[in-house]
Amino acid sequence: MCSTHSPNSPATKALLRLVLVYQKYISPLKMGSTCRFEPTCSAYALDALKEHGAVKGTVMSLVRLSKCGPWHPGGFDPVRPSKTKRS
Repeated sequence: MCSTHSPNSPATKALLRLVLVYQKYISPLKMGSTCRFEPTCSAYALDALKEHGAVKGTVMSLVRLSKCGPWHPGGFDPVRPSKTKRS
C-alpha cells in the first residue's frame, strides 16, 4: 500500500491531475503572466508533489502561494530536492 508521502500514491496522483487541470483550463483564462515566481506556482506545485508526495508537496505549495502578493518580491524559487534518495 502506498503512503501519502510517496510520489506514486493515489493522493499524489489525484493532486497532480488537479494542478494539470488548472494549468490547462483555468490558467489560460488570465490575461498575460501573473506569477511573480520562476517556476510558476503551478509548476512549483507539480514539482513539489512529484518530489515530496501529497502531504509535504501540498504544504510546500500552500507556503509558496502564501507568498503571492505585493509584500514578496518573487524571483527564482525552485523546489528543494528530497533529503532521502529514491531508486
